[in-house]
Amino acid sequence: MTNIDNLWQAYIKNKSPALKEKLILHYAPLVKFVAGRLSIHICHHIEFDDLIGYGVFGLIDAIDKFDNAKGVKFETYASFRIRGTIIDHIRRLDWVPRTLRQKNKQMEQVFSQLEEELGRLPSDEELAEKLNLSVEETQDLIKKSAVLSLVSLDDFIEQNHESSFTSLAANRVDSPEEQLERQERKDMLAAAINKLHERERLVITLYYFENLTLKEISSIMKVSESRVSQIHTKSIQKLQGKLGRYKNLLFT
Repeated sequence: MTNIDNLWQAYIKNKSPALKEKLILHYAPLVKFVAGRLSIHICHHIEFDDLIGYGVFGLIDAIDKFDNAKGVKFETYASFRIRGTIIDHIRRLDWVPRTLRQKNKQMEQVFSQLEEELGRLPSDEELAEKLNLSVEETQDLIKKSAVLSLVSLDDFIEQNHESSFTSLAANRVDSPEEQLERQERKDMLAAAINKLHERERLVITLYYFENLTLKEISSIMKVSESRVSQIHTKSIQKLQGKLGRYKNLLFT
C-alpha cells in the first residue's frame, strides 16, 4: 500500500484537518495541470494564479465528497471537480452577455461563409470587413469568444456532475448500436480536424489528444501563449460549424 493510500485511510477514519491539508498539498499539482489546460480558452482575461486559486476550492470540495466505493480514481473525480469549480467562477464574472452571444453567432456564420468563398481560412482583416468592424474590434471579439466557447457548453459544464461518475463507475458495456455511433462520431471529428490548416491541427492535437497545457504548446510551437490561444479559438469556430450538433465532441 502506498503512502497516499495510507493517508487516505487515515483521513477517512478521523477527517483530521492536518491530514486534509496533506492531501491538498499532495494533489496541488493536479490543480495546476487542470488550470493550465483551461488557460488556453481564457489567457487574455484571467491571471493563471487566479485560475489555480479557483481550482483549489474544487480540490477541497473533491476531497470532502470523494467516495472510493464508487470505483472511480480520485484524480479522475478531482479533475472534474476542479475544472467545474473554475468554470463556475468564470461564469459568475458574467462575461457572456446576450450581445456577445449574438455577435459570436454572427461571426461563426461569417467565418464559415468566407471560408467557403475563399477556399481557405479568412484573415482577421477579411473577417473585420465582412463584419463591418475594425480589425482591433474583431480581434477583441475573437478573444472574448474563447471564453464563450468554454462557459456556454452545457455538456462541458455537466462533466462536473455526479452522474458522470456514476456512469464511469458502472463500467457498462455499450450495445453494438452505441459502439457504431461512437465510431461514426470519431470519424466525423477526425474528418473535420483533417480539413484544418497545419498549425490548427497541431494545436487541436496537442491540446485535446496529447493533453498538453497552453504553456507546453506554446513552447513546442515557439509562439506566444496568446497566439496559441488565438489559433485554438479560430480552430474551434471552424470545427463547430462542421460538427453541427456534435460540436461538444472536443469538450468531452
